[in-house]
Amino acid sequence: NFSLRQSSLRDNRIELVRASWHELSISVSDVSLSDEGQYTCSLFTMPVKTSKAYLTVLGVPEKPQISGFSSPVMEGDLMQLTCKTSGSKPAADIRWFKNDKEIKDVKYLKEEDANRKTFTVSSTLDFRVDRSDDGVAVICRVDHESLNATPQVAMQVLEIHYTPSVKIIPSTPFPQEGQPLILTCESKGKPLPEPVLWTKDGGELPDPDRMVVSGRELNILFLNKTDNGTYRCEATNTIGQSSAEYVLIVHDVPNTLLPTTIIPSLTTATVTTTVAITTSPTTSATTSSIRDPNALAGQNGPDHALIGGIVAVVVFVTLCSIFLLGRYLARHKGTYLTNEAKGAEDAPDADTAIINAEGSQVNAEEKKEYFI
Repeated sequence: NFSLRQSSLRDNRIELVRASWHELSISVSDVSLSDEGQYTCSLFTMPVKTSKAYLTVLGVPEKPQISGFSSPVMEGDLMQLTCKTSGSKPAADIRWFKNDKEIKDVKYLKEEDANRKTFTVSSTLDFRVDRSDDGVAVICRVDHESLNATPQVAMQVLEIHYTPSVKIIPSTPFPQEGQPLILTCESKGKPLPEPVLWTKDGGELPDPDRMVVSGRELNILFLNKTDNGTYRCEATNTIGQSSAEYVLIVHDVPNTLLPTTIIPSLTTATVTTTVAITTSPTTSATTSSIRDPNALAGQNGPDHALIGGIVAVVVFVTLCSIFLLGRYLARHKGTYLTNEAKGAEDAPDADTAIINAEGSQVNAEEKKEYFI
């Protein structure tokens, strides 16, 4: 015969599962901490044989709770959060996470419950908040061997109020005269900043017709030099006020250069000259010139090469005229001297020479000598 006993097995939660000459099995439903203890199995033989087993019951920790958060929290304040769980046996472990990154610097406290079997565990997290913490989830995680690798968690989403941050973004980095310009006032804050205020050089916008404010944008139509100055965007919420400045410098529109032909510094010209010379006192010259093909069409300035060519032609013609006139005069003088000599070369005396000279004038034209 088998016998199984603890202190008493008279409990409806305990059920005999199998009984035979070789085995005796029981099951316990709805296990509680009171079921923990030593169980003894006895085999009534001569002598009696017994076997003992100790049953350990784990205390499952309750779902953790986070306390200490009061919304909203102002930027720069010190926040203290406490995570607590009870009923664990043995004591549970608590870990903190912020943005999925574990926080190590925390306080840990373990207390024994009134039943002296389970524990209440708490952990406190202290940190100073800033605007980057707004909307961040802080997680308290409870790890215990009874949870079968599925920890219990509690989460607290932070709400941080902070003054606005302001930045001005221009639509173009190089504003030019005659073009439009849009300045966008990018403001962030919690609560959301009220509609922004635009000013120029410490005063109101000087030209409302061209400077149009739409929400957070300042639209300046047709920039000109009078728009140069310092523009200020100011944002305000219930926490405070912030502003940003933008210095506008309107640049000239760059001139668009048309394609040009490079003209050499020394322009050449070809001059063709034809000179006709007659015995008449007037010498005529015909001069034709061909312009440099590299010269610009429609050039308004004087063509120095052409003028120089004309001057050269005039000088050349003048020199030729003087030379020919000198030759002409020298030729006639030689003829006179020759005739005079022929009239006196055979005369024995002066009177005869004069007579011979007068007689020779009849055929003077036939006896003329020309020197070329």
